[in-house]
Amino acid sequence: MAKVLLTVRSDDKGRKILESSQAGRKGRVSYTVVRDIAEGGAFNHAVQSSPPFRYVIHTASPYFFGIKDPVKEILDPSIKGTKGLLESVKAYAPKVERVVITSSSAAILNPSSHAKVYDETIWGTTTWEEALDPIKAYRAGKIYAERAAWEFVAGKDEASRPTFDLVTIQPPLVFGPPPRHLSSLAALNTSNHRIRDILRLFSPSEGGDDKGRKSLPPTGPVFLFCDVRDAALAHVRALQVPEAGGNRFFVVGGMFSNWRIWELVREKMGGKTIRPRNGERERKMEEDDMPDDVYGFNSDKSKEVLGIEYHDLRMCIGDTVSAMIKYENLGNEGCGD
Repeated sequence: MAKVLLTVRSDDKGRKILESSQAGRKGRVSYTVVRDIAEGGAFNHAVQSSPPFRYVIHTASPYFFGIKDPVKEILDPSIKGTKGLLESVKAYAPKVERVVITSSSAAILNPSSHAKVYDETIWGTTTWEEALDPIKAYRAGKIYAERAAWEFVAGKDEASRPTFDLVTIQPPLVFGPPPRHLSSLAALNTSNHRIRDILRLFSPSEGGDDKGRKSLPPTGPVFLFCDVRDAALAHVRALQVPEAGGNRFFVVGGMFSNWRIWELVREKMGGKTIRPRNGERERKMEEDDMPDDVYGFNSDKSKEVLGIEYHDLRMCIGDTVSAMIKYENLGNEGCGD
């Protein structure tokens, strides 16, 4: 059976991941610490193995709120981390056949001038000056990092090209059941924060008795989602399917809005309503804020080449809410499959 080596930023995180692994997989999973992926040669040791690695998946890229230094916190880890990994693989892991990189819909979407329909042929555009804006840094990092990866495998000439090929995966917001190793729901991936926060509107202990439907923030600018299980499967299939090599894959399960998530959470909670404050009548939700002329998407390539059958929004939100409720009630032992 195949063995998997994870790179993590700390021993603590590595241990938690191993402890949360299913019993039959623990002997096949190990980790090594790479504290700063932006450092030169950060992955040199990690990619060396006996027997040698055949495949590499690069998922690391910071995404969080409250950015203070866009270059240090976002752009360097995204761009230098990606280029550094590819350089390490080329130099120290000659048996690697394919590298799969988690890019993002941020490398496709153009918020200032949306296409009618997005697919893998479209690239996001941004200048370096725009990249220095904390609000735009993540999108810029994804664009520059992915372009750097494709330039690397293309090489300046035949002699400089690596022997491995490349696949990039472009998911939008990723929702889904949280992983077992999280210490709390505060450590969720950023996209899942909105589901957690909407779920907590139904909890009096979290202020649910004084928050009405109008507490929902605006959804945009991204109205696309992918279930985490579909995103994970896309990475696996990208390794397994020979025809995937040299391709980008826009992995999108469908459209969402905060209002639609609220309705699905409410349905999952048995039709409960948020209790009004001080005897007020139940406040009504404003209309769904998804624009009538919202852009479309085409994810046919991921279905045809990778064979992805996407979870729809109802199943994704339902399973996510169930897992979060178990997590809050039982701790990380109840965090789903």
